[in-house]
Amino acid sequence: MRLIFILFLVTTISCTDKNKSQKDTTSDHKSENLAAVLDTIWRTEQDPIRLRDSIGRIYGFDSKEFVKQNTIYHKNHDLNERKVREILDTQGWPDRSLIGKQGNLTLCNVLQHSSPEIRIKYLPLMRQAVKNNQLSPWLLARTEDRIATDKGEFQIYGGQMKYYPEMKSFNVWPIFDPVNVDKRRAEIGLEPISEFLKNRFDFEWNLEEQILRSEKFEKERQSKKQ
Repeated sequence: MRLIFILFLVTTISCTDKNKSQKDTTSDHKSENLAAVLDTIWRTEQDPIRLRDSIGRIYGFDSKEFVKQNTIYHKNHDLNERKVREILDTQGWPDRSLIGKQGNLTLCNVLQHSSPEIRIKYLPLMRQAVKNNQLSPWLLARTEDRIATDKGEFQIYGGQMKYYPEMKSFNVWPIFDPVNVDKRRAEIGLEPISEFLKNRFDFEWNLEEQILRSEKFEKERQSKKQ
């Protein structure tokens, strides 16, 4: 009787370990698959953008060459957006241990390139991810800046650029209190705005110019309210 019990116990433990091993393996595969999916999304989202912007700088941002590449990019983005929304709707914000910093950057970039309604929809999820230490604060700040520009409001951290057709050039979307923007950026781990704009957009930051632009922007906002 004791022998039968021991055999039963060994068999039970063996099956349990086997099932656990299978679950762990399945989990590992899911993690690898998610990371791989996000890696593909990153490449198919960013490569067309880089090519599009390079074409814009060479031929002009109103050129037919730019428009053609921009169309290609948007086709890719529409597909990537559907994939990202499926991930977030079914899994919530993925654990950083599964997707890493790059995976987080990929998710945020796709949302950043989506419609204002999409960004607002997933903003609470991003805020919770930051509270749970699963997402870097600067990625949330960038999204909040983008939402502010969508609403015609000041951005806070200065990451958003806009193309001004009348000037045929890009400039920073007006910033609230530009004098202290670097202080706010440092608080969430961002480099000085002059470095960011130079490295990202090859744009020269001029504090005096931006102060005047922000003052003009505020006057225009106030006049619209009257």
